[in-house]
Amino acid sequence: MATITASALRSTPGALRHPALRKLAVLAVLAAVLGPLAGAHWAGSTWPHELTVDLTKPLTGASTWIIDNRDSHPLFLYFFGYVSNAVVISVRAVYLFLLAAGWAGVTALGAAVAWRVAGVRLALGTAAAFLACGLLGMWVPTMQTLALMVVAVLASVAVGALLGLAAGLSDRMDRALRPVLDTMQVLPAFAYLLPVVLVFGIGVPAAVLATVVYAAPPMARLTALGLRGADAEVLEAVESLGATGRQRLLTARIPLARKELLLGLNQTIMMALSMAVIASVIGAGGLGDRVYQALASVDVGAALAAGIPIVLLAVVLDRVTGAAGGASPARAASGASGSRERRGARARLGALAAVAAVVAVALVARLAGRLDWPTGWTVAIAEPVNRAVDWMTAHLYSGVPYIGGTADWAGHFTTWVLDPVRSGLQWLPWWSVLFVVAALAWLIGTWRTALTAVLAMAAIGVLGVWQPSLDTLSQVLAAVAVTLVVGFATGIAAARSDRFEKLLRPVLDVCQTMPQFVYLIPVVALFGVGRAPAVAAAVVYALPAVVRITAQGLRQVDPAAMESARSLGATGGQQLRQVQLPLARPALLLAVNQGVVLVLAVVIIGGLVGGGALGYQVVFGLAQGDLATGLVAGVAIVCLGLMLDRVTQPARRDARKGA
Repeated sequence: MATITASALRSTPGALRHPALRKLAVLAVLAAVLGPLAGAHWAGSTWPHELTVDLTKPLTGASTWIIDNRDSHPLFLYFFGYVSNAVVISVRAVYLFLLAAGWAGVTALGAAVAWRVAGVRLALGTAAAFLACGLLGMWVPTMQTLALMVVAVLASVAVGALLGLAAGLSDRMDRALRPVLDTMQVLPAFAYLLPVVLVFGIGVPAAVLATVVYAAPPMARLTALGLRGADAEVLEAVESLGATGRQRLLTARIPLARKELLLGLNQTIMMALSMAVIASVIGAGGLGDRVYQALASVDVGAALAAGIPIVLLAVVLDRVTGAAGGASPARAASGASGSRERRGARARLGALAAVAAVVAVALVARLAGRLDWPTGWTVAIAEPVNRAVDWMTAHLYSGVPYIGGTADWAGHFTTWVLDPVRSGLQWLPWWSVLFVVAALAWLIGTWRTALTAVLAMAAIGVLGVWQPSLDTLSQVLAAVAVTLVVGFATGIAAARSDRFEKLLRPVLDVCQTMPQFVYLIPVVALFGVGRAPAVAAAVVYALPAVVRITAQGLRQVDPAAMESARSLGATGGQQLRQVQLPLARPALLLAVNQGVVLVLAVVIIGGLVGGGALGYQVVFGLAQGDLATGLVAGVAIVCLGLMLDRVTQPARRDARKGA
């Protein structure tokens, strides 16, 4: 299609001059020609066995070799062994420091940092968050999680910054790292937990390194983005002064990328905390272990008591690192009153005062023998929460007049939505599925987009997991449909009402930061075990991102366009349909893309509650130490995520290249 000339376009009928219509015409011709040929050669709906590659033997051999050699091979003794020891020593050092500071010293330290970065209000909020962790009886697990997260975040930032530096300074390295970072982000954590455990064993080193794999990509991406987006005029000015490449990097590129670097730190912290519960499966301990134990015993109250501190830590760290991207209140207050030297002196004086206050509080607590959180200062919420859940289960699970119970809803959703979608996908011939994927990707993007999507989908068949992948795809499609309907409606309401947005913001914060496992417990209590609970948990997890992106996109529509529509007498509904939604199309497409990625992440974890398909295979592989089953299913999930990404996110097309 890229070679169509202007004269050829003028000679075509008027309707076919539109690129999308030309693509549809080409697809119709290809379907008419290739469909009968493919149907005659491959009559069945399942992927042909002769086109599959069995990786069981090589992966099992690799697993066996690691187990046999990890106690004697030099690679494990003199490399992985040193890495493991360094991680253990670092986490233990941070944990002992937190214990030595005591609950009062840690609370004062957190409040002091928040005060220096963002002011008094956030300092008070930080202190309240740490005190709430103690009141819930979770002080020691919170310190264990905080120690592990400090080491994991520092390692993630170091790895991500180095990768981002390489990608930001080299186009070739950027192209080489992009698929690696995509794989690191899309590959389910359960899939790479098993290789990490095989190498490092159960414990803190495996948990930290698994967290680094998951949390480093945002830092790398945003570091590269910041370095590449540096003001060209500033760089030219620095270069004209005779600065070397290293001087330009340290004095211009990195300072100009400060906001992106801090945003990368923010995202790395959030993703590391989201791994706290998953890493507990391989011995991370702390709050995640409490949540995981509660999941095993279906104890909603205990899970919530451990989940709330994770949410509080996430919210506090999010606010502090987000505020670090702008000028601190102290600087803003003294910005115009004195010279740079005087402002620097005031900043140093404030920092010294904060350090002195923290040390004084810690010493007083130590002298008073109050390092540990007092046992009498706890509030037990598990029992009342469990009573509330029992009441909901007894009164809402079934037997509700007229509308039926949640179990009935889950059954109807499975019967009327999930089963037909799965049956339809698995009934289609495999080659027709590839054709539909190619058509959708080409219509929304370019031929390269279509090729990538088709290759990703074909790789699933080659791996021999075609049917489970279609089962997972049916759950993802159903969950995405519900997420988009509810998310778009809620986002539109939030964009049109400031009061509603303010009321909704804390709810979205909690939903985004609550560990994924915590969702599964009340969902199972209300909906039972099966594919419907997995879909429900995925909807709850993905909904906040869709709502936020939709509301932000609608609010950022050009005010001049809105004023023009109002001056022409357009009603509120007309402004929404004819102005806001069309102009916010990029944001809405991004919301669709993010909804798909987040839904896919939780549908996989839904394998723990009866979701089946690829999620079950990943979890089974980890539980049984079966590297072949778990890793193959994980790679299939990566391919599925890549395909969905290409189908839902339009490519940036250059007008000169054509479609």
